Amino acid sequence: MDNHVRSIVQQSNLRSSRVFFSSPTKLAMAQKLEAIGSTKGFTFDDGSDHDGVSKIFVGGGLQGIHYMEFEYVKDGLLTFGTVVGRRHRGFIETFEINHLKNEHLESVEGYYSHESGYIQGLQFKTNFRISELIGYEKGNKFTLAVEGKHIIGFHGYMRNRNIISIGAYFTWNHPSRLKAKGNKRGHQWDDGADHDGIAKIHVRGGFEGIQYIKFDYVKNEQPQLDGSIHGFSGSGFTQTFEINYLYNEHLLYVEGYYDVTSGVIQSLKFKTNFRASEMLGYAKGKKFLLREKGKKIIGFHGYADKNLNSLGAYLTTVPITKSNCHGGSGGISWDDGVFESIRTVYVNYNTTNIKCVTFHYHNRTVVERQHGWQSVQDEGEEEEFELDYPNEVITSVEGTLKSFGATDMRVTSLIFKSSQGRTSPTFGTVSGTKFLLENKGCAVVGFHGRHNDRDLVAIGAYYSPMPPPTAVKLRPQGGCRGSSWDDGVFEGVKKLYVGQCGNGVSFLKVVYDKDTRMVIGDDHGNKTPLEIKEFEIDYPSEYITGVDGCYDKVIGSEVEVITMLRFTTNKRTSIPVGFVSTSSFLLYKEGYKVVGFHGKASNMINQLGVHVVPFTE
Repeated sequence: MDNHVRSIVQQSNLRSSRVFFSSPTKLAMAQKLEAIGSTKGFTFDDGSDHDGVSKIFVGGGLQGIHYMEFEYVKDGLLTFGTVVGRRHRGFIETFEINHLKNEHLESVEGYYSHESGYIQGLQFKTNFRISELIGYEKGNKFTLAVEGKHIIGFHGYMRNRNIISIGAYFTWNHPSRLKAKGNKRGHQWDDGADHDGIAKIHVRGGFEGIQYIKFDYVKNEQPQLDGSIHGFSGSGFTQTFEINYLYNEHLLYVEGYYDVTSGVIQSLKFKTNFRASEMLGYAKGKKFLLREKGKKIIGFHGYADKNLNSLGAYLTTVPITKSNCHGGSGGISWDDGVFESIRTVYVNYNTTNIKCVTFHYHNRTVVERQHGWQSVQDEGEEEEFELDYPNEVITSVEGTLKSFGATDMRVTSLIFKSSQGRTSPTFGTVSGTKFLLENKGCAVVGFHGRHNDRDLVAIGAYYSPMPPPTAVKLRPQGGCRGSSWDDGVFEGVKKLYVGQCGNGVSFLKVVYDKDTRMVIGDDHGNKTPLEIKEFEIDYPSEYITGVDGCYDKVIGSEVEVITMLRFTTNKRTSIPVGFVSTSSFLLYKEGYKVVGFHGKASNMINQLGVHVVPFTE
């Protein structure tokens, strides 16, 4: 038995057992979209008894798509569906879906040719990414998608070793529910998760803490102003926080404090993809955080009586968006899909227009995609714009378009802007109609467009919510002796302990904050009989912006050690610990705060560096 026949037998056995033990409840909940294309062939059906799709294999050739195979996930285990068609000459593409990180397949776009009767191309979209177009943009375009649902199975028809139609099974996307933080006193309330977002938050505070909270939700792009008041209105202050949902602003997380004894929420602070509110109330008691990375808050629940006693949230994934394609309709369509980030852009151009663009994307490995025609015989130039991966992303692209005839339009210039405020050179000549690729609060994570044999005809972009800031590791200062250490990266610094001896700084220990939990760093260096100085940070409103100090050789030795340290925050500067010596240093990056320390130590602190991230307040 050859491998192909064995594979078919194995998949047949798997499908038989899966149908026999399938859950009637899950099957009843699934929605079936009928196959698009021809039905004059042999049917295949993987069924709907899966939790999601884990991997997709697609093969094709000049006639269209002739092979498909899907790997599904069920109760945490992976299983293959039917082998549809057969692998032979042509291309084979694979698209993986990280179900372990809550990624799921939301839709399939494709092209079907009535002339040949075959599926010509397929493109897969998850809640995080979009594949490149696998196959060709020929024939009639179709989409398999149901709003608020994801794909859990496929079916369709094949004939003459080609795929002639494809359909899918869908089930509901269930939002995440974060448990209410605080106390379960009073009456339970639940606004539910049947909203698109939040338009306005009303908070009433008093002597005991937060008295009530009220939310104006968004549904079908309209604000819902009839939200319930959770708690009771007494004497105190009322504050509001508005979210500009019409411009893609959404609530990312809520942090706050509650009093363990009284069971009352003391303060709340709200953070969107654009900005943060003030701390509404008083930062006292036990801190909590409502957040899931890559998701937005769409609803709340909790407990309340005469005050707000606890708060929980519903979250859903922030979707990827695709811009229109700016430019002409001629030439060949191309679509790179969506990647984790963009590392480098190369643009080849002459005095007239853009000839070619090449992108180096990153998705676990570097992937190169080139569009347009590039030749050493062209009297043109090639320039590049390199990004500080993974700390920097493209936030917008400006360009111009010009007509070179009744139906011939081309891109004449491109300018890329980054999250670090940098701007690329002007590639090409600014001439014609201007266009802008930008989605506020989002990063560009992929491109699509059109090109002919020689020129870039049109360009568009994919947008994803701006990733959380990645820490930058500033080069350590001081000597090269001692053992290396690195506390790692945290959300903030809460306290520092610094000890000294006759030669300088002998001891350092840092207390950090991580996901509202206190993390005590390791001891570095040695304690001495001299007093250890304690420097407490009023976290989270206060944070370290810079560290300065000195280093020098120990008398009678070639060993260099840190002789003095001083810490600067957004509010004050600490007293120096140690003594001033010949070589001074400053660990600082404008617009950033310190979230971790690293260096070298022996019986002294020989060397010190920091991890920093941008601060947003």
